[in-house]
Amino acid sequence: QDFLLPYVERGDITLIGATTENPSFEIIAPLLSRCRVFVLEELKEKDMEKILLRAGMKIPKDARGWLIQMAGGDARQALTVLETAQKLYGKISTDTLKEAIQSKHLRYDKKGEEHYNTISAFIKSMRASQPDAAIYYLARMVEAGEDPLFIARRMVIFASEDIGLAQPTALVVANAVFRAVETVGYPEAAINLAHGVAYLSQAAKDRRAYEALRAAQAEVNKSGNLPVPLKIRNPVTKLMKELKYGEGYEQYTKDDLLPEKLKGKTYLKKDPKKK
Repeated sequence: QDFLLPYVERGDITLIGATTENPSFEIIAPLLSRCRVFVLEELKEKDMEKILLRAGMKIPKDARGWLIQMAGGDARQALTVLETAQKLYGKISTDTLKEAIQSKHLRYDKKGEEHYNTISAFIKSMRASQPDAAIYYLARMVEAGEDPLFIARRMVIFASEDIGLAQPTALVVANAVFRAVETVGYPEAAINLAHGVAYLSQAAKDRRAYEALRAAQAEVNKSGNLPVPLKIRNPVTKLMKELKYGEGYEQYTKDDLLPEKLKGKTYLKKDPKKK
């Protein structure tokens, strides 16, 4: 692609391509920025039916409905399965179509757009406390063969990022699910995942710890390496003691222990449930 770039830029080459994937995952940014991208959406069911009726084969209504659902708006896939069933079995039925495809195909590229779309929908469903939606997207990933440890890792992150202080035991549950998945593996690991998803979805949500971390990180990047107050420095040498490291330290002090320039700053917001 790097080799093609100057020729495309000068107009020596007119590059034309078609893909069923999102080109931003496969084409380098400089080349993609010089292309005009046209998005072809999935075909609607009525359009799929018109195409199948023009295929020149006798397709029973129930088989046609099954094929349309299986193809998910991809006419090419539907026609390929149709032709395979006709060649192998000499007739079209729901059973011969299923035999031709072996298993229901789910469009799910582990490195492509559908992967990111599905995991995003999964996380956002748990965040919105919608267990039915979260378990549905979990099932999508499980049936597509997604790595169960990838799913479990996202659940561990979610337990601290979104549930956090509202229900600290969520992290314990998420870690237990990760360990169970690591030990058990598919297909039974899907049950462990479902258990965890149902729990995390219904748990109370509190993002204050996550937001406090991000605010503090932004402060560090802005302010740099500010001096730590002397009284909370560790006087590990004689010289450090002479320089008053640790002097005046009180174990349960209420004094602000932030660096001098940041006195009074707050990163962890107060619990809105407490006055």
